Amino acid sequence: MSIQYLNKGSATKGLLLRPVGYSYPTGLTFGSFTGSLTVEYLVVAGGGGAGGVDQYFDGGGGGGAGGFRTNTGFSIDSADALTVTVGGGGPGGVLSAKGTSGAASVFGSITSAGGGGGGTETAPAAGFSGGSGGGSSGNSAGGAGNTPSTSPSQGNDGGGGGPASAHGGGGGGGAGGVGGTAPGTGGSGGDGGAGGSSTNSPISGSVVAYAGGGGGGSYTSTGGAGGGAGAGSGVSNGSGNPASIANRGSGGGGAGSSGVGVTGTGGSGSSGIVIIRYAGAQAAAGGNYSSSGGYSIHTFTGDGTFTANATGYFIN
Repeated sequence: MSIQYLNKGSATKGLLLRPVGYSYPTGLTFGSFTGSLTVEYLVVAGGGGAGGVDQYFDGGGGGGAGGFRTNTGFSIDSADALTVTVGGGGPGGVLSAKGTSGAASVFGSITSAGGGGGGTETAPAAGFSGGSGGGSSGNSAGGAGNTPSTSPSQGNDGGGGGPASAHGGGGGGGAGGVGGTAPGTGGSGGDGGAGGSSTNSPISGSVVAYAGGGGGGSYTSTGGAGGGAGAGSGVSNGSGNPASIANRGSGGGGAGSSGVGVTGTGGSGSSGIVIIRYAGAQAAAGGNYSSSGGYSIHTFTGDGTFTANATGYFIN
């Protein structure tokens, strides 16, 4: 028996197969949903890794938080399939290397930039720019946040490093605040910038903090505190603390050295996340589906595709 393929629109709408000569039963129609789906999104990129240290009296800069972008009223046409990419966190710098910046997260046309890696005492000592900037060391200004520029801003600047007499690392910038500048005396590290909540209405089903900046490392005193959301704290003697919670987009903590022979690796940043929410029953596919408070929620902790409903069978 031969098979006939009926292409019902674009490839994303699929194919309908039937035997040649077959007729649909009375009242059964194959058609497409119409209109668009309006969603709210949260797109958080991977956090940056912190700076390392290599037998010098210094502290590495904390990693910057991944870019944090959220908005309502985002319209998606029926049958549209939007690419979702979840950025990974950047590893911390080994010995005198800067931390690696985090990777971008993407939802269709919306991109959040990865957090900037933290700087180190070895010139050039500045942290990298990114969604939020990495903290610096060596009396340098912190890396710039909101890079590239978005409106509203996706993040904040990292903190500056301490002067030559007090080589503390600056804190990484966070979604909710700038990274702390290392104090001018004592070698302490700057605190990481605060994270941001998941929006005023809890898109994830509960209010969750994301994208905190990592704390800067210290040379003889206290490492900077992480900016919440699982961000890593800096240390005064050894390797910095990594961001402790996956899929929060937070920066790693800076390493610290109290003298010759003491080395440390910067803490790593954490991976990002993409969450899409809309009112009513499920009307799309992709990610981990859940519902809360009359909303449908699609959570992506890895790469995937978000597809609005496209086709269906209707009984007249």
